[in-house]
Amino acid sequence: MLHHISFGVADIERSAAFYDATFEPLGYVRVWEDLAPGDPGQAVGYGLPGGGDKFAIKLRGGEAHCPGAGFHLAFAAPSRSAVTLFHKAAIDHGGLDNGAPGLRTHYGPTYFAAFIIDPDGHRLEAVCKEPEVGNE
Repeated sequence: MLHHISFGVADIERSAAFYDATFEPLGYVRVWEDLAPGDPGQAVGYGLPGGGDKFAIKLRGGEAHCPGAGFHLAFAAPSRSAVTLFHKAAIDHGGLDNGAPGLRTHYGPTYFAAFIIDPDGHRLEAVCKEPEVGNE
């Protein structure tokens, strides 16, 4: 249904460093960037390697605002360990904990997720619905 989504951010360098780190465990990378210091239209797009962007951040400075309560964006994770690494990377790069990695059985018997808030206040989730494998 969705082609892509973008968030306005106050500081493109801070946000790009945050998303570079938090997306790495999920397998998402920068697929394009338009970074020219001083240019108000700077942006970075993320997706699967070799593909197009599904998520982008766009510099909006003081005009950047988050959607209100009830909005969050969930990203697919390839494993439970990737969810845990996403959460750790987010905290290590300026994000806030909004729900530690763990099972959320009220969403489903194998629903493993973590919730964070990015440096601009956007609410994010990483989720893996696959059963636990090995020593994950």
